[in-house]
Amino acid sequence: MAEKVAPSVDNRLPSYLLKLLKPNYMKLLYHHAISNALYLCLGPLLVLLFPRLSTLTLADLRELPNQPWVNLSAVVTTTTLLMAVATLYAMSRPRPVYLVDFSCYKPTQAHMATRGEIMERFKKAGTFTDETVAFQHKMLERCGIGDSSYFPRSLLCTPINMSHRTAREEAETVIFGATDELFQKTGVAAADISILVVNCSLYNPTPSYTSMIVNRYKLRKDVMSYNLGGMGCSAGLISIDLVKNLLQVHPNSYAMVVSTENMTLNAYLGNNRSMLVSNSLFRLGGAAVLLSNRRSDRRRSKYQLVHTMRTHRGAEDCSHSCVMQEEDAEGKVGVALSKELMVVAGNALKANISTLGPLVLPMSEQLLFLAAMLLRKVLKLKIRSYIPDFKLAFEHFCIHAGGRAVLDELEKHLELTPWHMEPSRMTLHRFGNTSSSSLWYELSYIEAKGRIRRGDRVWQIAFGSGFKCNSAVWRALNTVLAVHKNPWTDEIHKFPVHVPKVTPILP
Repeated sequence: MAEKVAPSVDNRLPSYLLKLLKPNYMKLLYHHAISNALYLCLGPLLVLLFPRLSTLTLADLRELPNQPWVNLSAVVTTTTLLMAVATLYAMSRPRPVYLVDFSCYKPTQAHMATRGEIMERFKKAGTFTDETVAFQHKMLERCGIGDSSYFPRSLLCTPINMSHRTAREEAETVIFGATDELFQKTGVAAADISILVVNCSLYNPTPSYTSMIVNRYKLRKDVMSYNLGGMGCSAGLISIDLVKNLLQVHPNSYAMVVSTENMTLNAYLGNNRSMLVSNSLFRLGGAAVLLSNRRSDRRRSKYQLVHTMRTHRGAEDCSHSCVMQEEDAEGKVGVALSKELMVVAGNALKANISTLGPLVLPMSEQLLFLAAMLLRKVLKLKIRSYIPDFKLAFEHFCIHAGGRAVLDELEKHLELTPWHMEPSRMTLHRFGNTSSSSLWYELSYIEAKGRIRRGDRVWQIAFGSGFKCNSAVWRALNTVLAVHKNPWTDEIHKFPVHVPKVTPILP
């Protein structure tokens, strides 16, 4: 006689309960319970107080001042003290920083180059070995960049023209193009700009970038100008952080940040493989951003700056030297990337999000992170580190489009979905690595897709030489529905596109 098998718990439970018991749903339920704990406790408290409150009458309220435990002078003193504390708190609060608008430079068709054309130009330079040409060919097939990105005219002509004159022409074309559009979009007069910050890592002419802009737009004589150089692809967020601090001490001010990179004098024409990667990744681009601390600008501004977080690992030798501009054995200058770059970037990212996390993550995620840390550090249990779910803190992610490998690692480490990575991957595919300005092309993509809603939070994160990892958190003040001036506007319907891991270069 066959023995009866008791039905499992799974078989005894209704299907909707089984669905709720799945880990994903349990975590979501836990998150909502912790996030709304105050409201969940308020309900039972009101139920307990209702019997007593329901018996109060107007006569009871009129008799309240006559009660022996009510001291009128104490009430007046306490009220005055509370008002003084509230006033002091309001005066000590940091001034809000609003992002009024921004613009990204979109080069003309004359600057557009396919990967095949780029390979031909470098071949004609006559300095590469067959092995170097094959390596660059392989890199261009795997870098994630398409055939519609932009190069400076100086590197597309034959022979290429790497001179200070053409480098300055490239610089002026980009920064004036982005700045002209910004002034046109915002309607702000150039004379109203109080603070100007420009960042470009590898090209720093004399007079400086800021002097070019001051001269071109005839900015005021007392404008506070700062020119940041050598700070890598994360310098755009360093500029935002600098402006944030300056706006705390200069009320009713407009600040402009211009982020760019210059390729003309920084193409590498040698045969050192560690220096060849930049030839495959970097492209022409730049962005201009208008910030304000005027409360009257809140209504028309797109975003408000919530947090900036800067992490600098330069005290470690391996971090300091993992991205280094230097000469190769033949005396040709290039930017060398070490094999430890991804490890260094990962450590910098962990340090940055460990500091940023408590400021942005919901309490439910912070408790889980703390519990995992206690289990590992105190109880010495061999469990992996808990990675907080940053999708609960942000609706949108702008991750510096430094290359396919960088995006793959961050997608895996932060457990993001393809939808969250789409702005970064499409920016890399369409515009390439435009250095510090790539974050703004990514935000432009999100806006062009109509995804920004009022209250949405945006996380911008970038890496730079030194080694640095910097973050900025923005909150949308308005829903962005129609974007008239945007590098994606006339072609956003074509995206997203599938980007294979290897894309053959067409002849």
